[in-house]
Parts: sequence; structure tokens; C-alpha cells
Amino acid sequence: MINWPEMSELHVVSKLESILQRWFNLELFFADMNGKIVSKQFQKGYSTNSPIFKSILEASHGYDSFMQDIDKILDISKKGKETFAYNSEHSGLNFCCSPVEIDGEVVGVAFVYPFILEGASSKDIEKITNQLLELGSSQSDVSNAIESTPKVNAESSEYINELISLVSGEITTYHTEILKREERIKDLNSELGDRYRYHTMIGKSKQMQKIYRLLEKISSSDSSVFVQGENGTGKELVAKAIHFYSPRKDNIFLALNCSAFNDNLLDSELFGHVKGAFTGAMKDKRGLFEQANGGTLFLDEIGDTSLSMQVKLLRVLQEGTFLPVGATSPKRADVRIIAATNKNVKEMMKNGEFREDLFYRINVINVDLPPLREREEDVPLLIEHFIDRKCSESGVQVKQLSKKTLEKMLDYNWPGNVRELENEIERLVVLSGSDKTITPDMLSQRILDHGREEFSAARGVRTSGSLKDALEELEILMIREGLKRCNFNKSKLSKELGISRASLIMKVDKYGLDKRKKAA
Repeated sequence: MINWPEMSELHVVSKLESILQRWFNLELFFADMNGKIVSKQFQKGYSTNSPIFKSILEASHGYDSFMQDIDKILDISKKGKETFAYNSEHSGLNFCCSPVEIDGEVVGVAFVYPFILEGASSKDIEKITNQLLELGSSQSDVSNAIESTPKVNAESSEYINELISLVSGEITTYHTEILKREERIKDLNSELGDRYRYHTMIGKSKQMQKIYRLLEKISSSDSSVFVQGENGTGKELVAKAIHFYSPRKDNIFLALNCSAFNDNLLDSELFGHVKGAFTGAMKDKRGLFEQANGGTLFLDEIGDTSLSMQVKLLRVLQEGTFLPVGATSPKRADVRIIAATNKNVKEMMKNGEFREDLFYRINVINVDLPPLREREEDVPLLIEHFIDRKCSESGVQVKQLSKKTLEKMLDYNWPGNVRELENEIERLVVLSGSDKTITPDMLSQRILDHGREEFSAARGVRTSGSLKDALEELEILMIREGLKRCNFNKSKLSKELGISRASLIMKVDKYGLDKRKKAA
């Protein structure tokens, strides 16, 4: 995401802007691809040098009229047209624009506005006058504005085109160099060693280190992100980390669980409504898209939305506009979307339950969070973190787990993931009372039973007869239970058992454990 205020302060850009003002009495504007003016013209205390631009803005309907021109400028830039003088929505007025491209993508536009081409007919001048009067400007203001507006001939138009092209080119070059430098700094930082933390996430496992590196790479991006993972893996933590390491960090972060609302309520919650739109709508309500303008909106459990709601979300992503419930005119929203789900979206698309076009819009960058059972080395770190935090919140001395307690917690699979682990630690801190050490008898029954189940299974192995038969029986038991534990991931189980994947496959075939129904 471009830091536009910084771009306007670049030495070359400021010099080019000075030339445009001195030679042609024209103002330089910047806009991002959401139609937001990101230059100084709308900053508090700024006084424009353009009488006709001032006349347009001061008119009662002038701003809406100006935004029509912005839409036209953006449309021209998105099509990648060359820098040229184009007709404004106000007949007789003109603008000149040049797209700013980064990595082949148009991210904004530089333009000058407005001017009148030399030789404009009296009819054109009359049209400009009438349009400004219709917007609400006074006759005297309009006359003075038109008299003072620059009249640009063909030769001057070519100079203006060239200057605007130089401005957009300078921004592109500078920003590209900044990205290269930041990428190099990140690479050097990565070489210094692995990190145990990233924002509020904790983990030293390879899976988490991979996620940290991915989040670092996308921190300066404004692309949509799709976070997938089981319940309790920390999808909202990832969304917050993306926001607070992004250029939007100073703006608002809002989160919504889509599964908590029915379709009608979700429509109002996201897009707002106008007074009288439905029974109980006593006043206008701003939706989350409007509230999060300039910031980030996290849509959790997006897989639970209806197809009709998915169409509305797609429109916001594609066009940056939305329609409040009961409204007749759309509103704009500059919001970064981070979506998440614990469902198999690809399977849902096959079944017609999730729109493919929306999936490809939100899945520009994918973050796949591993379950806690696949990052066992992170469990002690998380336990220590949660104990320190819960003890601090309770105002008690930091407690410790006995060796046996830690062993039982490490043996447990944590189907509820990090959320389940955090809740268990909170429970242990409360139940331990004034005791400094947390003992196994304080653990939840499900954790204690997990160890007993494995012990009971092992007790079923024969201890009499030939050693060969007993070992074979134990081998069958270990493979069968391991397949269930690893969700039939043979690569993972072969590593746990310390044998090659090929050997494991041969043993699975030998004992007839290949099909899940046989291993159940």
C-alpha cells in the first residue's frame, strides 16, 4: 500500500508540482483506486489556487459532481490508457491523468484538474456556467472562476501530459525501490533466527515459523486474506496481526462472526440501514463496512453465509460499494477484508454452497493454520504463557506444573486446539488455590481418561505365547491406533514410528489396515 503523503513530498514530485502551478496554474491531485483523494486538497486548512475548483467544492452539490469526475478518471486509469487531456463530466472542462502502476497493477492515479482548452467556444463556456449555477454556485463566483481558469493550448497540453507521466513514473520507481529494500531487511531479519512470537501469536514450530514469514511478506500489501483452520486455532489472532502490521494499523479493526446472525440481521449489521427500512428501524444505522472505512474488517465463519449474502460481499470486494438496507443510493467503502472459516470451502463450491467468484476474491492470500496436535513443541510455550497471564490477572504467585501433569498434557491431542488449552489452564489456576504446584488430579477428566484409554489398549496385547506373535499383535495395535491418531496421514505416522513410509505402507497392506473401516 502506497504512503501517498510521503510520495507527494518526494523532491522530484514536488518540483514537478511547482512547475505545474507556476507555468499553467494547475493543481496536482492523487487518488487511490477506491476513489479516495489522498493529496492535500482535502486536508484541513488547505486553500486551493484554482477558482473554478473552489467554486465546484463550495456549491451545494459540488462534491458529488466532483466525485463523478473522479470515477471517470479512475475508469480511464484502470483501462491503462495513455496520459492525455480528457473531457470532464462538466462540459468544457478538462483534466489530465496518468495511472500509477506497481508490479503491473494500477494502484492509484495522478491528475491535474480542471482546465479549459484554448479556443473553447462560447457555447462550451455557457455550458460550464449553467452547470456550475445548477450545482448552487452564485453568478459572480462562476464568472470570476471561469475568467481565472487556465486556458491550455495544444502545445501546453503536451507539456502537461509529459509532466503528469513523470510524476506517476517517479512514484512507481520510488515505491518499487522501497519494496525491494524492505524485502531485503526482512530476509536479513529472518536469517537472525526463528521467532517464538508474532504479535499475540506464540509458537516455535516449523509450521508457525512458516506462517510468521508469510505474514511478514504480506504486511505491506492491501490484498484480501483467507484464513483457514479448525475452531480454536487462532484465526482472529492472525487477522489482528495482519492489521496491526499493515499501513492500516492506525485505523479501526472490526470483527464479525457471520454464523451468529441470520441473513436479514447480517445484512443490516454489515451494510447498515436507513430509518424505516423495516419494523424497528427507528433511525439510520451505520454498518460495519462504513464504520471500518480505511481499516480492516474480519469476517469469521464466512462459510456460513447464504448465497445471496455472498453476492453482496462480492460487490463490495469488486467495486468498493455497498447498499444499506432500504437505501436507494450506494456508499463507498475502503476496507481490507480478512475472511476465515473452519469449513472445507472447495467441497462447498462443488456442492453449490459457496460462490467460486467470491472464493477467488477473498483467497488472494491463503493462511492455513495447523491444529495444535500437529505442533506439539508449541504446547509447553503456550502453557507457560497462559499460566503467567492467568496468574497475573488473578493476582497470585506464578504456578508450576508437576512433571507428571505436564506429561499428561503433552500426551493429550487437544481437539479444541489453543482455545481448549487456554481454558484448561484457567481452570487449573483457579482449582489450585494457594498451591504453587499443579498436580495431575487437578486435570479435567477427559485429559486423564485419554491416558487411560491408551493404557487399556496396550493392556490388550498378549503376554504369553510366542514372542513373534506378540510383537506382531503389538505392531498391528500401534499402526491401527496411530492411523486414527494421525487421521490416516502415513507420512506423519512413519516419522512417529521411526520407519520409512514405504515400510509402513507394506505393513498396512500386510495387516489389512488400508481402509478406514478396517482401522476403526
